[in-house]
Amino acid sequence: MSDKNLIIQKIPETLEKNYMPYAMSVIVSRAIPEIDGFKPSHRKLLYTMYKMGLLTGNRTKSANVVGQTMKLNPHGDMAIYETLVRLTRGNGALLHPYIDSKGNMGRQYSRDMQFAAPRYTEVRLEKICEELFRDLDKNAVDFVDNYDGTMKEPTLLPATFPSILVNANQGIAVGMASNLCSFNLREVCEATIAYIKDENVDLLQYIKAPDFSTGGALIFNEKNMREIYETGKGSFKVRAKYNYDKKNSCIEIYEIPYTTTTEAIIDAIIELVKNGKIKDIIDVRDETDLDGLKITLDIRKSADPDSIMNRLYKLTPLEDSFSCNFNVLISGTPCVMGIRSILKEWVSFRVDCIKRQTLFDIEKKEAKLHLLLGLRKILLDIDKAIAIIRNTENDEQVVPNLMEGFGIDKLQAEFIAEIKLRNLNREYILDRVGEVDTLQKEIVDLKDIYGSEKRIKQIIMKQLGDVAKKYAQPRRTEIICETSIEEITQEHMIEDYNLKMFLTEQNYIKKIPLVSLRSNPEHKLKEDDTIIQELETHNKAELLLFSNRQTVYKMRIYDIPDCKASSLGEYLTNMLQLEEDERIIFMTATDNYSGWLLFSFENGKCAKITLESYATKTNRKKLANAYSDLSPLVDIRYLAEDTDLVAYSSINKVLVFNTAAINPKTTRDSQGVQVMKSKKGSRMCSVKTIEESGIRNPDYYRTKVIPAIGCYLRAEDLEDKQITIDCT
Repeated sequence: MSDKNLIIQKIPETLEKNYMPYAMSVIVSRAIPEIDGFKPSHRKLLYTMYKMGLLTGNRTKSANVVGQTMKLNPHGDMAIYETLVRLTRGNGALLHPYIDSKGNMGRQYSRDMQFAAPRYTEVRLEKICEELFRDLDKNAVDFVDNYDGTMKEPTLLPATFPSILVNANQGIAVGMASNLCSFNLREVCEATIAYIKDENVDLLQYIKAPDFSTGGALIFNEKNMREIYETGKGSFKVRAKYNYDKKNSCIEIYEIPYTTTTEAIIDAIIELVKNGKIKDIIDVRDETDLDGLKITLDIRKSADPDSIMNRLYKLTPLEDSFSCNFNVLISGTPCVMGIRSILKEWVSFRVDCIKRQTLFDIEKKEAKLHLLLGLRKILLDIDKAIAIIRNTENDEQVVPNLMEGFGIDKLQAEFIAEIKLRNLNREYILDRVGEVDTLQKEIVDLKDIYGSEKRIKQIIMKQLGDVAKKYAQPRRTEIICETSIEEITQEHMIEDYNLKMFLTEQNYIKKIPLVSLRSNPEHKLKEDDTIIQELETHNKAELLLFSNRQTVYKMRIYDIPDCKASSLGEYLTNMLQLEEDERIIFMTATDNYSGWLLFSFENGKCAKITLESYATKTNRKKLANAYSDLSPLVDIRYLAEDTDLVAYSSINKVLVFNTAAINPKTTRDSQGVQVMKSKKGSRMCSVKTIEESGIRNPDYYRTKVIPAIGCYLRAEDLEDKQITIDCT
């Protein structure tokens, strides 16, 4: 390669010459909105429709609008049409749409719902656009040449309300972005009026919070919101709204966050169900129709809808964040501003618009006044004026002759010369001249307005009040205080369901959902293993496991994997890291540590320990001295309330007693109180409920006072063989 073809250039110079012009073009001419609330693509489109007469006329095909807009916007037709779609009422992206549409325009809340081709849809401007173009023909804003110099277009639209705050606007430029949320029109207008009166006004008293076209519920945090209002930076959360149809056991979601779509939500829910993270949802479907958005979740009748929604808020886009970045072009310079700064710039912009419009009116009225003053001069001698015109031989001499005859200037003379012959009568001229006084007063008033910023601001406030009265609508996004929202913890995300726990002699534990158990009740166990206890509870309960080493192990049931009856379950020796020869002999589950545990010992004593004694402030998983070790343990059972129990001795003595006779203790390793007295070296060998015992006449064995020896087991109860006493 020849060196002649090489161009040596520093990288900064290359970036400056080649990249920076592109970057600035994207920033200034494409991605960032200006103080009137529009990007160039929006403004060109709306102005084209305005010039087409679509503010007052009938709808026209969208394809026609797209074609006409290309005279101002040299982009592809689809890019222009996509811009048009977003501005329509049918799409629902804007709180106050600018375009009235007919036909399928897709939906803001749908990712997959495609809008129809422009040849099938029709559009015209919404009534609110009158406020965008008000006084546009009075030189209120600057006009510039279009891209090929064949037309003029406005650099800004003289909107009579802060549209920059009323409709959401997003854009990604080079090295920066813009993300403006929408606010309620009435609140914005009232806040602007209050700001004009007092620049230090508390804007949060007027603009309560953002308001979105898709509704939803905004979680309000005053500190965060004030930061957004002052800096233009920050974020807030919006969550979906729903109803619960108890009759059909389904949740109906009818409003979702502005930043997500129905498809994204449904996909996320399906993924959670597939992964087993939510078991209470049976079906999910999109039932959106002409009446509006609706996502339906069929749930189990036993499920808690609020609990399900709390988990979905945490795990799906049903609760989403909106990140604010109020980046606005001010005189061609991007500026991140809070609401107060935006209002300051907008008021300044509107003051300039009204001054320009007022100056235009002054000039027009002064020009008209000047002509009428000339007309008044011929009122005294109409015949002279007619004679001058009649006696002038050449047409080009008419104006000079009138100027000379009445002492008027060229403009006045041309105006008089153009009056129709039938209007050269005294009545007509008197009527026209009669406007002079009115015009003079109007000009004086307009000049006063032009020179008085106070009067200009009064006009702005009146216009804002009129806009609010005509176009304001109720707030769509509900505001809920952050403090009223239940904090969604890790536990909230865990599904609750009914289940059974099974404990085996060889230290295996099974956690089986009732649904699974009903479908397959056959248990698989290791050889010579047996189930020693079963317990019905739920997934969010706390499990207490007592070992033969006077130790209790605590764990959340949801930490134990689900299994089927056909599996062996979890080996507790490994799970709890049990010592050698340590076995779990009893388990109980609790939600609130109410009730008692009754420990029965061979020496005939029973210890009634409050379950609360096993509750700890810290998340301890192992507690020593769970019960007394002074005598071998015979029985452990949970008592929700006092009940009758049957105690058996090794010599066939039987004692029926009520646990109310035993005072509860808070010391876990309490020795308890004597219930069954020893006789002839006997020992207590078992404790059962009345139902478990099968004895026919419990009162025969009952004692009112403990301790007691009990009575020998009657022959009739022995013959029944409903119980077996094993005291080996």
